[in-house]
Amino acid sequence: MPTQTHRVTGMHCDHCVRAVRDEVARLPGVEHVAVELASGLLTVTSASGVPEASVRAAVAAAGYEVVT
Repeated sequence: MPTQTHRVTGMHCDHCVRAVRDEVARLPGVEHVAVELASGLLTVTSASGVPEASVRAAVAAAGYEVVT
């Protein structure tokens, strides 16, 4: 299963983490999403890969930004 890691900026609390996780989890093919508040790391595991643009759009819809 492909795994992608991204860094998200602007998260300050558990609500932020849930918002990002929930938006990314809605993307087709996503199997698991992990978000670490302290580091800003977003890890996405999927069946066949998720386009980076889709991940960026989901994070933006939650109100945050992918920086790497």
